[in-house]
Amino acid sequence: MSDDRAGELAALGVEAAGCTRCPLAQSRTRVVFGVGDPDADLMLVGEAPGYHEDQQGEPFVGAAGKLLDRLLGEIGRTRAQSYIANVLKCRPPNNRDPLPAEIEACSEYLRRQLVLIDPKVVLTLGNFATRLLLKRDTGISRLRGQVYPWWNRLLVPTLHPAAVLRGGDGLMEQVRADFALAHRALAEATAVADPAAEQLGLFE
Repeated sequence: MSDDRAGELAALGVEAAGCTRCPLAQSRTRVVFGVGDPDADLMLVGEAPGYHEDQQGEPFVGAAGKLLDRLLGEIGRTRAQSYIANVLKCRPPNNRDPLPAEIEACSEYLRRQLVLIDPKVVLTLGNFATRLLLKRDTGISRLRGQVYPWWNRLLVPTLHPAAVLRGGDGLMEQVRADFALAHRALAEATAVADPAAEQLGLFE
């Protein structure tokens, strides 16, 4: 990442930290912007911060985060070698599902993160991230297991780690297979075009 883009990403994080675009600003403890390598070729996108994330200001730090670290480790990666963000940057009360208006208010931050980081592969974790980026109403269980061409990148949908923790060994094997698929996609990905040309249409 050039110094200019690194500076833009840092400035975007500062902007998000003071965001008041939706009512979640009134109930959050901390904005959870994102963490990891700003030059990462793999970007993971989850749903929204939970209690522990809201307290610490970092995505995936609870039990789901430990599972995520384990899954990354199984493909030879750490979170420091990837970039991790969420659709929402603030925790919804009682960890309820994100509302459409909240997703709309927050999506600009994620769009700009994707443009600036410019990953080769995006791994979406769960229904909300997958539906936002792929623009499909199909459930994650039917979309997972495949690699989708997406904005001169590759997108691999998988289950959210929190759902895997609730669902047992069967779901664990599915998400493991999806992480392995993302790993293979990274090895096969070719150089992508300059994403600056995509900025206006990334979520349209």
